[in-house]
Amino acid sequence: MHLGTLHPKHPRKHSKRIGRGGKRGTTSGKGTKGQKSRAGASVRAGFRGGDNRIWQLFPKQRGASKKHGNKSPHHKHRFFSLHQSKPQVVNLSMLSAFPKDSIISPEILIEKKLIRTARGKVKILGTGEIKHALKFSDVIVSASARAKIEKVGGSIISQ
Repeated sequence: MHLGTLHPKHPRKHSKRIGRGGKRGTTSGKGTKGQKSRAGASVRAGFRGGDNRIWQLFPKQRGASKKHGNKSPHHKHRFFSLHQSKPQVVNLSMLSAFPKDSIISPEILIEKKLIRTARGKVKILGTGEIKHALKFSDVIVSASARAKIEKVGGSIISQ
């Protein structure tokens, strides 16, 4: 065996080189004239013949997003809160597993893995039915959930 006789099992595949005559017609699939029809030509993305790029034509839009190192939004958006702290949601149907007269608080909901953290507020929504009376503390309760809780004899300690 000699190094000069080594060759791969599968021959290399070359991409088809267009624009060199042959059976593809006069222009070989490159159209007529222009920069992109020339040999070795490549126009980078976004190039418009020396004109401004399309994303440079439009002005930068000011948003309510907070810029790096700045705690306050733009003065136009001082009444608009982008990062609203929404409460974590628990439906009444999820609470049917709790025993009668048990106290439902954010800490207990974390233990049962119904919510992730106690960092924000917790809101009880009225989706589903509740079978027996429960006591709720330190949670927000929607109007429909409040009606269903009071209907079965439950109570809301604090909100």
